[in-house]
Amino acid sequence: MNKALRNDYLLLVTTLASLGGGFLFEVSDLHLGAVLSWAVGAAVGLALSVVLLIRAIRDKEFGSDMLALVSILATSLTGEWIAASVISVMLATGRALERWAEGRARRQLEALLARAPQFAHVIFADGSIKDVALASVKVGDKLLVRSGEVVPLDGNLITEGSFDESALTGEPLPQYHAATEEVSSGVLNAAGEVEMIASRDAENSTYSNLIRLVQQAQANTANGVRIANRWAVRFVPFALLLSVGTWIFTGELSRAVAVIVAATPCPLILAVPVAIIAGMSKAASRGAIIKGGAALEQLARTETVMLDKTGTLTHGGPEITRIAFAPDTDESEIIRLAASLEQSSPHVIAQALIAEAKRRSLSLERASEVIENHGVGLIGKVAGHSIRVGQPATELPEWAQLDNALLVAVEEDGELKAMIGLDDPLRDEAKSTVDWLRKLGVKRVIMVSGDRKITAEAVGFEVGVDEVFAECKPEQKLAIVKAEMAAAKGSVVVVGDGINDAPALAASDVGVAMGARGSTAASEAADVVIVEDSIQHLAVAMQIAKGTRARALQAAGVGMSFAMIAMLAASAGFINSTQSAVSQEFIDMAAILWALVPVKYQMNKRGN
Repeated sequence: MNKALRNDYLLLVTTLASLGGGFLFEVSDLHLGAVLSWAVGAAVGLALSVVLLIRAIRDKEFGSDMLALVSILATSLTGEWIAASVISVMLATGRALERWAEGRARRQLEALLARAPQFAHVIFADGSIKDVALASVKVGDKLLVRSGEVVPLDGNLITEGSFDESALTGEPLPQYHAATEEVSSGVLNAAGEVEMIASRDAENSTYSNLIRLVQQAQANTANGVRIANRWAVRFVPFALLLSVGTWIFTGELSRAVAVIVAATPCPLILAVPVAIIAGMSKAASRGAIIKGGAALEQLARTETVMLDKTGTLTHGGPEITRIAFAPDTDESEIIRLAASLEQSSPHVIAQALIAEAKRRSLSLERASEVIENHGVGLIGKVAGHSIRVGQPATELPEWAQLDNALLVAVEEDGELKAMIGLDDPLRDEAKSTVDWLRKLGVKRVIMVSGDRKITAEAVGFEVGVDEVFAECKPEQKLAIVKAEMAAAKGSVVVVGDGINDAPALAASDVGVAMGARGSTAASEAADVVIVEDSIQHLAVAMQIAKGTRARALQAAGVGMSFAMIAMLAASAGFINSTQSAVSQEFIDMAAILWALVPVKYQMNKRGN
C-alpha cells in the first residue's frame, strides 16, 4: 500500500471513529465528550477539504470541495457538530474510494512494468561476466546481450546479430546488423547472443531520451473536466445563493446553514466514484486496465482515435503467409526438413517455420553440423541431407518470385526446393474494431506508424482508416497528437505498443498501450493498458466507459435532485442542520444504489 492511499484510509478511519465515538458518548450522557469527538471529525474533514480546494485552485479546477468546506465551517461555527462530522465522513470516503481505484489499477500493472532492463551483463578483462546496474555501466564497457533479451544500452556490435526493432521503429520484421554497426537500447535480440561496446551511458541512451520525452509530454497534458466538477460548477453557486437568500429573507442563520448542509454534494463525492470504480472493474474483467477515473471519463468522450500499426492493427511479428514449392517437390517433407534445422536457432523466423510444421502435424528430428550465419541463414544436416534455410539467391526462378515483405529460401543438397513468404499479418479483428469504434461515435480514425509508407498505407486502406501517417519518428508522432488535440472537441485517444509510441501516449487525452506485448515505456505512459493481446478490447473499454459515464451522470442527477428538494425544505424551515445531514445520508444511499445498478453493456459479439 502506497503512502497516499494509507493516509486516505487513515483519514477515513479517523472520521468514522469520531462520528461513532460521538454517538457512544451521547448515549452515555457524556455530552462534552460527544461534542469533542464530533469536533475532531469535523477538524479532519476541514483540513482535507482545504487541501483538496488548494489542489483544485492550483490545477485551475472548480470542484465540489468548496461547498464541502463551506458546509463544515458553517456547521462548526453554529455548533451543529453531528452534521459537520457526517460531512467529513462523506468527504473522506469519496477520497479513499477514488484513491483505492487508482491503486488497484496500478497493482494490476506491476507485472507489465517489470520488463525494462535494470542491469547489463558486463564482460570484464579476465573474461568474467557480471550483472552491473545500468547507472554504473560506462561508455566503452564490453556487454553481452543474450538471445531474447532487450538491449540495455546503445552500443556498437562486436559480433553480428539480428534484432526485433518493432518496439522502437515499428518495423515488424527482424533487422540484421553487422559487426561495428550501432544498435539502440530498447530493441530485442532476436537471434543468438551478441557482444557489443556501450556507446552511451544510461542517462543518454535512446530509451532514456524517450522516457524524458514522455515526462515532458505528461507535464504538458491538461486534465479534462471531471463529471463531479462539471456538476459542481452549476450546483455550488445555486446552493450558495439559496443559502444567502434564505438568511436575507428570514433573518435566521440556522436556516441558511441547514440549506448548506442539505446541499453538501455527497452524491458527487460518493456516487460518481462508485459508478466509476464499477466501470473500471468491468473493463478490467474485459481485458483493459483503466488507471483512473479521469481516464475513464475522457475515454467516454472519444472523438479521434490514433492507431499504431505494428502490434496494434497487425500481430507485430513475422508469420508465414505463402509458400511456393519447386515442381515435383514433396511439400511436407521439405517443410519438415527446414523446421528440423531451424530448431537449432532462436531466431523469430525459425519460430515461425517451426510453428508451420506443427500446424501440419509434422515430426521433427535433430539436425547435426549446424552452422548459423547471423542475418544470412542456417546450414546443417537433417536425415542425411544438406539443408540450408536463409536469404534467397539474387536470381530466382519464376515459381519462387513472391511479393511478401520477407522471403526465406529452403535448399536441399544445394537445390532450391521452396520459397517461404513472411508478412506481419493484419489482426482478424482489426477492421471490425475500426467499424465498431465508428458505431460508438468516433468521428476520425487515423493510423500513425514508423513503418514504411507503402506498407502502412496498404494496412490503413484494408482496415478503413481516414488518414495514414507513415515513417514517423517519436517527435513526429507527438506533433501529430498535438495537432489532433487542437482540432478535436472531444478526447483524442492514442493506441500503441512500442517505445516510440510512449511520448504520444503520454501527451494524448487518453493513451492506450497494448500491454500484452508492448514496451514498459508505453505501459508507463498510457492511461489504459490492454492486457489481452487484441485491439477489440479498446472498443470494449470505450463502450464500458460510455455506459459508466452515463450511469455516473444519472447517479449524480438523482442525488442532486433529492438534494435540491432537501435544500428547499431547509430554506422553508421544515428541517434543521442535523436533519439535513441525516437526509443527506438517505440521498447518498439512493444515489449510490443507482450508481451500482449494472449497466446493460450492448457488447459486440466479438467482445463477449
